Amino acid sequence: MLRTDTPVTVYRKDYTAPAFTIDHVELVLDLDPQRTVVTSTLRFARHASAAADAPLVLVGEDLELVGVSVDGKPVANATQQAGTLTLPGLPAQGTLEITAACQPAANTSLSGLYVSNGNFFTQCEAEGFRRITYFLDRPDVMATFRVTLRADRAACPVLLSNGNLVSERELPGGRHEAVWEDPFRKPSYLFALVAGKLERIEERIQSASGKDKLLQVWVEARDLDKTRHAMDSLIHAIRWDERRFGLELDLDRFMIVAVSDFNMGAMENKGLNIFNTKYVLANAQTATDIDFANIEAVVGHEYFHNWTGNRVTCRDWFQLSLKEGLTVFRDQEFSADMMGSESGRAVKRIEDVRVLRQVQFPEDAGPMAHPVRPDSYEEINNFYTVTVYEKGAEVVRMYQTLLGRDGFRKGMDLYFKRHDGQAVTCDDFRAAMADANGRDLTQFGLWYSQAGTPVVTARTTWNADDGSLTLTLSQRCPKVGIETRAGSPEKQPFHIPFAIGLLGADGHDLPLQLEGEAAAGNTSNTTRVLDFTQAEQTFRFVNLPRGAAAPLPSLLRNFSAPVIVDAEYTDAQLTFLLAHDSDAFNRWEAGQRLATRALLQLVATCRPGAR
Repeated sequence: MLRTDTPVTVYRKDYTAPAFTIDHVELVLDLDPQRTVVTSTLRFARHASAAADAPLVLVGEDLELVGVSVDGKPVANATQQAGTLTLPGLPAQGTLEITAACQPAANTSLSGLYVSNGNFFTQCEAEGFRRITYFLDRPDVMATFRVTLRADRAACPVLLSNGNLVSERELPGGRHEAVWEDPFRKPSYLFALVAGKLERIEERIQSASGKDKLLQVWVEARDLDKTRHAMDSLIHAIRWDERRFGLELDLDRFMIVAVSDFNMGAMENKGLNIFNTKYVLANAQTATDIDFANIEAVVGHEYFHNWTGNRVTCRDWFQLSLKEGLTVFRDQEFSADMMGSESGRAVKRIEDVRVLRQVQFPEDAGPMAHPVRPDSYEEINNFYTVTVYEKGAEVVRMYQTLLGRDGFRKGMDLYFKRHDGQAVTCDDFRAAMADANGRDLTQFGLWYSQAGTPVVTARTTWNADDGSLTLTLSQRCPKVGIETRAGSPEKQPFHIPFAIGLLGADGHDLPLQLEGEAAAGNTSNTTRVLDFTQAEQTFRFVNLPRGAAAPLPSLLRNFSAPVIVDAEYTDAQLTFLLAHDSDAFNRWEAGQRLATRALLQLVATCRPGAR
């Protein structure tokens, strides 16, 4: 069906804080496939910057409004129009109770609350909560939740929601009830419930601080024998986050639900992650090594969102890469560490860069090119792109490359100290990294606002008489996608962390000393990260072996930035790098270039008339 309504463009520059905040939500859901009644009790307060007569405007879709009251008194002047519920004349603070009904069995959008195969599920990112009840359904409204679920026990013996299980009891008529409480503030897109016929495996562990935690993986009964790897992956992810970032599981329990009826890959709802079975179920009889690796990565990704996305979330959807780019980087690092060796880490890095080059680079060069943090959208669900995710992860990795692993950890610590329980922006993350390390990262912010893949040209000049090598880097990145529209500002040079090494004639790395430095510093660290910030910039390495052959540069080691390098290498030089480069990524890169050249030469030779 063609869309006939005129799309509305939403702009990042138009962001304003909500007129009201909601800091606590109590939901009672009487689950019924045909008509689920939802009673929401909201503790609200007028925002300090809002006008005294500003109304509270809630959003809702496909809902039947049953009743509205404020502080126990019915509201007579509430108005419904075009998916909104407007409440004028509210006090500065109070309690709002709304009773509404939805139809889960008829909800074929798979957004909000829906029924599939007799089970109830939710999907609320990005704007699905408004299909459950009227609410300020935006990520910068964060509240604690207490949820009561009621359903027919025979049809739904399992009742799950976010947080910790508070109580369970039997109800008349064969129904039963479960009460869940999430003590941590979260936006509505992280709300979840699952109700139906499921079985579980569970395990108890102790956190790093000695607290008992209950871990559960819930699936349909026929799939129970395929859940062990997912449980092991969850435990590995918990332990890794404790070691690497000092982050512990905060709830008393953590649950994964895997069902074939879930239309997304996976969703990081607070304490209740919902997965498609593809990313949970595996056993040695049916799964490949790639299946096992993907499950470990996705389970890790959704768990890591507990802090990077849940405890600290996005102010608005333009900041999506704040949680997704950061969490993709974290799951990449987790998977690399799980490989158990430096060669394993290199293989993981190569895999990630191949995806970036094969999928994201073309997106960055085409008509749909957009920045990591876009400035406008017409449909929020189109925001979930490889640019926001994979390129966003490369932007986060560049922080670590610039600041070092310890500096990056300091930035993360400051980020959580400043913003735990808040909805923030990509600029807030950048500020934490900069402030924790005493660095000016203002120019680095262009990675969030400019689209396209920079092309870096590298040229070297060798002076054997004084043992100096001059490296000249230049960068260009033409306007792409939305940037080609009339009136778009001219693009500025990126801050590119450009990692380089120099190989001597014997194939060993040479100590790197830039002109103006007193010494080469730590000679065991023979990779230097250059702050390449200008359209063209020259770096001169000194005190290299005089009278020797020119050192061979190893450029952009470990793929230190998402750029294309234009450098002139002969086949002999690529062969030398393939044989001797201490950087595993660049050894692979040299081999790929050699193989590509050989294949292209064969194609040219095999053409009709070729000799």
